[in-house]
Amino acid sequence: MSTPLVIRRIGNAELPMLENFLYHAIFIPQGVMPIARDVIYKPQCYIYIDGFGDKPGDFGLAAESEGNPVGAAWVRIIPAFGHVDSETPELAISVLSEYRSQGIGTILMTRLFEILAENGYAQTSLSVQRENPAVRFYQRLGYKIFRESDEEYIMLKDLCGES
Repeated sequence: MSTPLVIRRIGNAELPMLENFLYHAIFIPQGVMPIARDVIYKPQCYIYIDGFGDKPGDFGLAAESEGNPVGAAWVRIIPAFGHVDSETPELAISVLSEYRSQGIGTILMTRLFEILAENGYAQTSLSVQRENPAVRFYQRLGYKIFRESDEEYIMLKDLCGES
């Protein structure tokens, strides 16, 4: 990346940005037609961003290049796809395709892990489809498979002792 990357906290009033990144966080297997954008407004998706910043456990970071958001990672304690318990924030992340494989996702997640640990959280979870190549990325960052189904993994990352 030739321009400097800025990492900043996501504010409570950034719903349009979060809507965009929520849509881009949806895994579409290769060769499958993209789904309609309005899928994010279904309750099982919208829960990831609805009223973001209003609840304990809502933390998020955005990555910007030249003032434009190119990635976001956020956590919430919600009864969603990767829900483990009422103490574990579930992580969602998205980096625009043209900015992937440049370390942005690693930076966002590593800083988010630090924020969670500083705020007393012991772990974080996520849900990922088994065929999503991001599974290996999450494993490199310390996530381990906690539960699985035919289609997805629920993964956990232990934040205790993280530096």
